[in-house]
Amino acid sequence: MTGSTQEMPMAQVAPIGIFDSGIGGLSVLQHIHQHLPHEDLLYFADSAYAPYGDKSEAEISARSLAVTEFLLQSGVKALVVACNTATTAAIKAIRSAYPDLPVIGIEPGLKPAAAQSLSKIVGVLATKATLLSARLLTLQQQISAASGVHFELQACVGLVDQIEKGELRSAQTALLLRRYISPLIKQGADTLVLGCTHYPFVRPLIEEIVGELTSQPVAVIDTGAAVSRQLVKILTENKLLRTSPRAGQVNAFTSGSQSALTTAFVNLLQLHPPVSMVGTIGQPAGIS
Repeated sequence: MTGSTQEMPMAQVAPIGIFDSGIGGLSVLQHIHQHLPHEDLLYFADSAYAPYGDKSEAEISARSLAVTEFLLQSGVKALVVACNTATTAAIKAIRSAYPDLPVIGIEPGLKPAAAQSLSKIVGVLATKATLLSARLLTLQQQISAASGVHFELQACVGLVDQIEKGELRSAQTALLLRRYISPLIKQGADTLVLGCTHYPFVRPLIEEIVGELTSQPVAVIDTGAAVSRQLVKILTENKLLRTSPRAGQVNAFTSGSQSALTTAFVNLLQLHPPVSMVGTIGQPAGIS
């Protein structure tokens, strides 16, 4: 199957596909669901292979292409790569494989952070794979050259795992966050970029820890809302916006635990979508 929207019957009423290595992309889905309440959404959590951040670029690209193909076979009209690591490692390959499919990626909000920072020092919290990607390094260099802002890059090893386990306020999660945030504050960062879609779910804890570390104001940048605005723009340009006034439906798939994703939807978004477990991509497996 190709990514051509022209081949899809009733393209406007087709669902939007969203995927992440796990539950982090739910922070992006939340913004999309709020901005586009009439659209049907298909979410894929590739939790059996999470986190993507400690995998090679080739592995991430292969998984991303497999998930994209699964969502295309499910009839999606557009794709949101709701994962910073997958965007940096695989979005070029996805667009190359499916040139007619509207694809929206996500990247850390370096540009808005640079515009906001008064100290000219911005801390970037992300996975190791995102921070090592050529895409991010090029973006960082371009913005630094144009603005004079210095970016302090901090890999948050283990944080995605804590969030995947639902430990949004545990002592271990707080310990990790203090370890990663403290040096950034000491360097004079007055703006922190959440460079992973999982991290908005621990934003309240991040803000508490920042408050303990400094009395100076520190801005926290999350790019989920910007992704939903870009999606509206792309759908409008491609005449793919759904015009039906009915409420959109959310359906979800996971390569990991069905019960874990169901719990995440309820606890994080207060949503109760049907969740299907997928073994080999494209072949439903037993329910966990």
